[in-house]
Amino acid sequence: MQLSQYIINAFTRDTFAGNPAAVVPLLSWLPDDVMQAIAAQNNLSETAFYVKSESNFQLRWFTPVTEVDFCGHATLAAGYVVMQNEQSALDSVIFATRTGVLQVKKHHEEFILDFPVQTCTASSAIEQVSDALGVAVESLYAGEDYMAVLKNQQYIEQCRPDMHKLKQLDLRGVIITAPGNNVDFVSRFFAPKAGIDEDPVTGSAHCMLAPYWSAQMHKSALSARQLSARGGEMRCEIQNKRVIITASAKMFARATIYLD
Repeated sequence: MQLSQYIINAFTRDTFAGNPAAVVPLLSWLPDDVMQAIAAQNNLSETAFYVKSESNFQLRWFTPVTEVDFCGHATLAAGYVVMQNEQSALDSVIFATRTGVLQVKKHHEEFILDFPVQTCTASSAIEQVSDALGVAVESLYAGEDYMAVLKNQQYIEQCRPDMHKLKQLDLRGVIITAPGNNVDFVSRFFAPKAGIDEDPVTGSAHCMLAPYWSAQMHKSALSARQLSARGGEMRCEIQNKRVIITASAKMFARATIYLD
């Protein structure tokens, strides 16, 4: 069996920036262990697989070690592949996923993602998270991941977390965030439990970040930058309990997978 595979850099227009995701179009689902093995072989933060159905596309995401319920950058990457390479007549794609229906629209040279808001509540685990991050946390919130608010952008840039201690925390990962110098807010995301020490750019994290900063700054439209080594940017807008993310993507490579 031969499968096409694309590598798409999400949340960037650059060849060596953003978050690279592998995207594998399928006619029908492979066994879960085969998809997991492909994701492990790719060793990217996410590998997305999609199958076209009568009314939409079914989409699943795998890290190198596990399947996940939601991934923003690989959804953007999958939408790019569908509309730019596989179904070029389309300008909008509906994905059916574990986390519900997700939509990706093409608008000129950008893509618009329609994602659900992720709620969070104040957490008392500031001491443990501060210790794992090696930096003082101003305030801490818990959803699927922890969201730690730091003093300013310099703290975000200089943070060097202890990955072993992060793995001991009870939630999947830790988002760190602060007001930005040249954008509304900046962030980084660490998820060593999921096989990702630091994710280059995390669309799903902004489903928690954007509502928080929208409330703090009293504005519905915000600019954001993730300060990983590769880096990436997006614009976020809160609309009726949805996070609308506008961003770019760029294809890096196309390959063929050979399965026995």
